[in-house]
Amino acid sequence: MVDQYIFSGSLPEEATTYVTREADGELYEGLKAGKFCYVLNSRQSGKSSLRVRTMRRLRESGVECAAIDLSAGGIQNVPPEQWYADLIDTLVESFGLDVEFGDWWSQNQLNSLVTRFRKFLEEILLAEIKENIVIFIDEIDSVLSLNFPTDDFFAFIRACYNQRVDNPEYNRLTFCLLGVASPSNLIEDKKRTPFNIGKAISLKGFQLHEVEPLEKGLHGRYSDSQAVMKEILHWTGGQPFLTQKLCQFMVESERDNPRTVEQVVRSRLIENWESQDEPEHFRTIRDRILRDEQRASYLLQLYQQIRCSEEQSEITANETQEQSELQLSGLVVRQQNKLRVYNPIYKEIFEQNWIETQLRNLRPYSENFKFWVASGGSDESRLLRGKALQDALEWSKDKSLNYQDREFLAASQAKEREEEIAALEKEAALERERKDREAAEQRNQILAEANRKAQREIRKGIVFLSVTLFAAVIFGIVAVISGSKVIKAQKQLQKIERYIVDAQNLRELANKLSSYRLYSEASEISRLAEVSKQIKDSLILNQAFLHASKSLAYQYLEKWDEAKFYIENSMKLLKTRENEEISRKYSSQDLQIKLFAWTIFGKFLKQQNNNQEAIKAYKEAFNILKTHNDITLENNLPKIIDRNSIKSIHKVLIELLPDSEKKIRSEVETSLKNYYLFELEDLMKARNWKEADQTTTQLIFIIAKRAREGSLDIDSINNISCPDLKKIDQLWLTHSDGHFGFSTQKRIFLNTGNKLDLRLENVDEEAYKRYKRYAVRVGWYDEKRKEWKYTHFSDLDLNITAPIHKNVPKGYLPSLLYPYHTIPSQFFSRCDL
Repeated sequence: MVDQYIFSGSLPEEATTYVTREADGELYEGLKAGKFCYVLNSRQSGKSSLRVRTMRRLRESGVECAAIDLSAGGIQNVPPEQWYADLIDTLVESFGLDVEFGDWWSQNQLNSLVTRFRKFLEEILLAEIKENIVIFIDEIDSVLSLNFPTDDFFAFIRACYNQRVDNPEYNRLTFCLLGVASPSNLIEDKKRTPFNIGKAISLKGFQLHEVEPLEKGLHGRYSDSQAVMKEILHWTGGQPFLTQKLCQFMVESERDNPRTVEQVVRSRLIENWESQDEPEHFRTIRDRILRDEQRASYLLQLYQQIRCSEEQSEITANETQEQSELQLSGLVVRQQNKLRVYNPIYKEIFEQNWIETQLRNLRPYSENFKFWVASGGSDESRLLRGKALQDALEWSKDKSLNYQDREFLAASQAKEREEEIAALEKEAALERERKDREAAEQRNQILAEANRKAQREIRKGIVFLSVTLFAAVIFGIVAVISGSKVIKAQKQLQKIERYIVDAQNLRELANKLSSYRLYSEASEISRLAEVSKQIKDSLILNQAFLHASKSLAYQYLEKWDEAKFYIENSMKLLKTRENEEISRKYSSQDLQIKLFAWTIFGKFLKQQNNNQEAIKAYKEAFNILKTHNDITLENNLPKIIDRNSIKSIHKVLIELLPDSEKKIRSEVETSLKNYYLFELEDLMKARNWKEADQTTTQLIFIIAKRAREGSLDIDSINNISCPDLKKIDQLWLTHSDGHFGFSTQKRIFLNTGNKLDLRLENVDEEAYKRYKRYAVRVGWYDEKRKEWKYTHFSDLDLNITAPIHKNVPKGYLPSLLYPYHTIPSQFFSRCDL
């Protein structure tokens, strides 16, 4: 009899409640045959338990196995060099390889990280292990939160498969990837070949004929245990976590207060589900759907369609990113090529009211938006106007909206402006009619007066002629005066019409980028379209900004002729603006747009490999920043340029500048360092420890002139300026009340028996033990688990803006020195901290 069902974490190898599914056989047979396999599914669907069982079966059949958990120990701020080193070190330990890893790593310093990984596999792993090898890589979705791209890593795994043709040894090496991701997530660069190899293993829910191990726990407790088990599967759809949990609840219910399956489901799962959701399951699904505001409304609307669909109008499954994301959340499942809600429990928890509430939270105009979308964007009566539009725009300022929301708000603004222009045109037409009437009356009066004079002087022909000519001249003057105002109004209307066309084109480009799945680029272009509506000083200025934005969109689409046309036109418009008298004042708005345009121009030239001209453009941008370094700080202006954009300008200029221009390179590096220092101080004041830690790392790399490498070595420590290092240290000390900082770490380093004269070449076992004592004190090493860990902010109650919790070890931050082990001795002795 089963004593306890296990529904939290991986099931141990000996667990009696493990359910063998179709996937068990498929994965084992696939890996045994040397196929690359991947198990990509939602959380708590049994992936890790499947891996544990499959590894045991493979080992029993003579296959050597190892597992790498990419989420173990924390990876958010690990530099790429440390990340690859950890991977290889894990494999060395798992396979018990006879290699001095530190020496081997140092000997291969000149090779790229991927090349080092390849050489390790070829020269060490495949050379020492003669049996077939399977490497399981679990929690692969963890790489999506790294601060460096891992496209090269997954491209290399794909290359290992392709290498089998040229190197037969690779036939003995197989990979299995597991995690909450889709194959398209693994290689994000759309220009590279996607991750398109291997066999996908589908993890279906438990089936009735498979669940005998679970039913055993119900024997003797219920007269018809199979009927109870069948009812449990009806409610859970066979979802592994929920099925194990509900079985446990039924055992507890029979012991304490016998109830039906439905009663238990409603009382212990559905009712007050947020407070009862332990271990967390339903909240995980909710948070995954709502985590990205830009996509949340898409996913909610798609889920709403799936939930409400009738049998004859079910949603057909396809490979869109939205459908894939919804399946990875675990909320829906693919069956007979149709999408369905996974089980009745989910359907009752995430019901229609919940959907509508989330949509309202996402947008206050959901009712109008829903009907507008349903009409294909043709129902203009649903567009917002007046205060409703202003309220919606105010709400959207700090939101990351999807392109449909942006299109709706843009269409509302365009419609309101169109109606304003129509009203102006009507008013102008009425004004023209009034002027025409006045001119006609004046003409008639003049002619009448002239006629009276002519009658009096009828016999004097010359006087008659003079009066007639005089009337004609006056009439002409009146007509010219009236006509000039009309022409001026028409020209202004033409400029407004051109602006509307450009703004509409920009929104269309955002839609096009989104259709190519370039979502972040689409979001940026949509944001720029919104910003353009806030630029009201000058139509020329607005036109210049729109054309620069369109150039950026065409650069994303790799349409270089169009990109060139619009950026050059933007620069011409800015030149026209400079010739206007008002521009001599150089308002902050002028300067921001000028800075933006020069940056886009430089970006275009760089992509065309015209580095010499690109340097000139970026220099212009840098000079604007240098002369007007406060232009991005005015809160009343639209945010055209932010601090990330400013840092990007610096970094690109540093990258492009030749060695001969050392003076300006030094000036740019100093400016970039100062921006990081300002940012670090702001983060400290806000007690945003996590981002402050990340910024400190980048700042040290810049000061040490190792920004490109993203890591430190012993030589680069000598480049660190002591005043800069002390300033950073002082910021940490001041804002954490001495809890964090390099000097705090140094005291702990010395108090744990470490010495400042330690060098890499004389590290012995005793010295390494002393370093570990230091790492334990500052929270970087878990002595019980015997494993290194890394900045688990949530685990240590160190929330983004929270005060420092007493459980956070002293000296825990900055985490810069975590990966370098023996380097702190040189670092701490560099300056008198």
